[in-house]
Amino acid sequence: MSDEHYSGTTEPERTTRRMQRPALLWLFAGFAVFAYAFDQLTKLWVTGTMVEGERIPVLPPLLHWYYIRNSGAAFSIGENVTWVFTLVMAGVSVAIFFQLRKLGSVWWALALGLLLGGALGNLTDRLFREPAFGMGHVVDFIQLPNFAIFNIADSAVVSAVTVICLLTLRGIGLDGRKQQHAPKHEGSGRADAEQDDADRAEKDRGASGDA
Repeated sequence: MSDEHYSGTTEPERTTRRMQRPALLWLFAGFAVFAYAFDQLTKLWVTGTMVEGERIPVLPPLLHWYYIRNSGAAFSIGENVTWVFTLVMAGVSVAIFFQLRKLGSVWWALALGLLLGGALGNLTDRLFREPAFGMGHVVDFIQLPNFAIFNIADSAVVSAVTVICLLTLRGIGLDGRKQQHAPKHEGSGRADAEQDDADRAEKDRGASGDA
């Protein structure tokens, strides 16, 4: 039996995937740039038009712009260990690039692009905003009722994680193929059947001896 049977991928399919790969990489890059640029532009707007602590009603009582600077992670978590989140975001960004060689799905391109753009958006704040390099405070400004104040980068990261969870639950791998259990080898199946027959015959002989 050919290797193609076991791998589940024929030569035409592999050729198609190679042709699709550049398009998927461009799609990934597009989402990453969009998330990063949208995040940084909104932060520039906030810091240029508002003072820290200012609160502006947008769609009251549901939505307000509330400018704060956050030393913690997304949604103001872990404010006393800023440097840890700087390292984590840098590590996540690097890890994403290592995964791109496996990319074969539009939805994974969307998720990884948003994840990278969001991570780099907040990482830029950590590296270049006050009070110090690597310890910078992230600009947050989106306020919803009974919820933490966040920014566009946080939204991109959460959206990406949500898509990744849905893809994982559906069993769709990074290469775009649905995960399936490997078929049992034919020889192994015959051996198992023969062993079952032998076990049944042994039980029958034991039953006859007892009688």
